[in-house]
Amino acid sequence: MTIAALLQQFELFGVKLGLDSSQRLLANLGNPHQQVPIIHVAGSNGKGSVCAYLSAVLTAAGYRVGRYTSPHLVDWNERICLNEQPISSLELEQYLHQVIAAIQPTDPTPTQFEVITAAAWLYFAQQQVDIAVMEVGLGGRLDATNVCDRPLVSVITSISREHWQRLGSTLGQIAGEKAGILKPGCPAVIGQLPPEAATVVTQRIADLGCPTVWVEPAIEVERQETRWADYQGVQYPLPLHGAIQLSNSAMAIAALKILQDQGWHIPETAIATGMANTKWAGRLQWFTWQGQRILIDGAHNPASAEVLRQYVDQLVSNAQGDRGDGEQLTPLPSSPPPMPLKIQWVIGMLSTKDHADIFKALLRPGEELYLVPVPDHSSADPETLAGLARQICPELAHCQVCIDVFSGLDATFQCRSQAPGTDHLTVLCGSLYLIGDFFKQVMASA
Repeated sequence: MTIAALLQQFELFGVKLGLDSSQRLLANLGNPHQQVPIIHVAGSNGKGSVCAYLSAVLTAAGYRVGRYTSPHLVDWNERICLNEQPISSLELEQYLHQVIAAIQPTDPTPTQFEVITAAAWLYFAQQQVDIAVMEVGLGGRLDATNVCDRPLVSVITSISREHWQRLGSTLGQIAGEKAGILKPGCPAVIGQLPPEAATVVTQRIADLGCPTVWVEPAIEVERQETRWADYQGVQYPLPLHGAIQLSNSAMAIAALKILQDQGWHIPETAIATGMANTKWAGRLQWFTWQGQRILIDGAHNPASAEVLRQYVDQLVSNAQGDRGDGEQLTPLPSSPPPMPLKIQWVIGMLSTKDHADIFKALLRPGEELYLVPVPDHSSADPETLAGLARQICPELAHCQVCIDVFSGLDATFQCRSQAPGTDHLTVLCGSLYLIGDFFKQVMASA
């Protein structure tokens, strides 16, 4: 059976928050999670970037590093990495067979996420990793990754209203779920949180006696050749785009400083090399398709949509030169005057997302919107989204429903050709599943 087929049999069990099933399954496997020192990372946004930074730096420092993240964009293999390299398909299939064989007939059937998470623990234990960077899948307290009693560091990157159907309708309730990864006496790194969430996390920290670093964003450092940042005297390259990476990278550095205090050997050269090598696909990523540059970002909740909008606004404000991050979209100031910049959105969202708040964060008068379905998932209806978008931003220059993402992109390029006196920025966003399907189809046609 293929990896997809092996995992598909567990898909119908949906999402079941709780640790009993994972603990039972891991016990059947010999408790591999107890053999793996971990950094545990939760948060509404930014946790993937923080995991990517940590994994890259620790790999550069010479350690054997596991990394577990979700969701994947194209292949399941992406979720489980060793020293920045995804597990091979053959290995993942073998580990999944081991996990499935350990499910006892009398045990409740585990969910798909519990099975792939158990495979990650087993792989990291058998590969004898020095350390694993584990990203929470959903929430924290009852997430399948939350089976480790003594993490080296626990990180909470951010808290915003997301997955409210399962985590609670208020920021305080969501914060309580994410703070569930904190363990008694174990160090914590906490990003900038809304006051309601910070109150809950602060109380949890006090109850557990966690030594805690509350992280302020790093400071951008002027360097001619590339973008750098400084966090508490540690200077490093910053390859991932957007102002939000000043916060995400600072949290990674704060966690690394705690590891250094614990005796881990992480020299400044490894920090600089690892940070420079960090990649995180599908988040503020520039991509060329059919000869046109487009900006790609998941932006699947209101907070991430605000981050994307901030980045787009930065590009607009720098319209007379290099728009930051190396994207030369208009002539240099010494050239003829630049053309006006028009934003074109190609958006597809899941039915469970906060559509109105995402539109409020992204859309501005005079911009174009092309709505598409998210394939193979519970997609929001593009026609319904179009009506909502027109209500929220009635001064859109154009709003159109397209049958798929490629039709949407084609439509943006057609509008470009009809406005030769205008420069355009096309942004594909709204769901990581949409981005993953786009990449998969592009790769298949290459």
